[in-house]
Amino acid sequence: MNVSDLPLIVEPDQLEAALGSDGLLVVDLCKPEVYHQYHVPGAIHLDYGQLIQPRKPAMGLPPNAGRLTALFSGIGLTPETHVVAYDDEGGGRAARLLWTLELAGHTSYSLLNGGLHAWANERHPLNGDTVLRDLARYPVELNDAPLATREYVLNHLNDPEVKLLDARSPAEYGGTKVFAARGGHIPGAVNLEWTETMDSQRNLRLKASDTLRDMLEVRGAIPSREIIVYCQTHHRSAHLYIVLKSLDYERVRAYAGSWSEWGNTPDLPIE
Repeated sequence: MNVSDLPLIVEPDQLEAALGSDGLLVVDLCKPEVYHQYHVPGAIHLDYGQLIQPRKPAMGLPPNAGRLTALFSGIGLTPETHVVAYDDEGGGRAARLLWTLELAGHTSYSLLNGGLHAWANERHPLNGDTVLRDLARYPVELNDAPLATREYVLNHLNDPEVKLLDARSPAEYGGTKVFAARGGHIPGAVNLEWTETMDSQRNLRLKASDTLRDMLEVRGAIPSREIIVYCQTHHRSAHLYIVLKSLDYERVRAYAGSWSEWGNTPDLPIE
């Protein structure tokens, strides 16, 4: 099977058919204790903490090129590798890996629809053996197209061609639940809590594409605009980033500093 033909949102049946194919790297971002109990056969485990490099007050910034070179080389990534990522919490950690790959210029990747919930509940094969990959050499040159900095967001607050999408809970968005020095949201941002995109009746798969498009467009997040997603530390918003990509939105960025940076920076405007 040519794994490069796998879609961005890959179903468990499709992944099972591809297991063992040349060029496939399945990455598990579940909790370590879950991975050691069971995982997709052949999947390697990646600790989510390796995908962030906090610099207070911004707690969700990406690692620099040197750290990403070491990380991706250590998991055996090559430019020809197709990565399929999953986790056990709805896809946020897995999506953060995929966004990080794109930041490194690697766009051959997929998100397992429903993650471990769909895989296990639908009785696909499981394995408890720890998997190690041979080291590779993957030099990273960062690509800033998927990234919005604080300055970028500030400069586009009044740009009608840009829409900010806040993936946090309504309470965080409204300022009644506060995880920073200040509560609220970035001016002009609209709220779409990331879990609203998931179908709890279908093992946390994404909802139907038409439903997702309606949810976005009613909020003004239309395909002709550039969409900037954020949350508290660009974990939940990474999931929205991949949702938008799966719906063929061409201009999507993520504000990795997110509310941990914005809400803790006194001179930045809030609503």
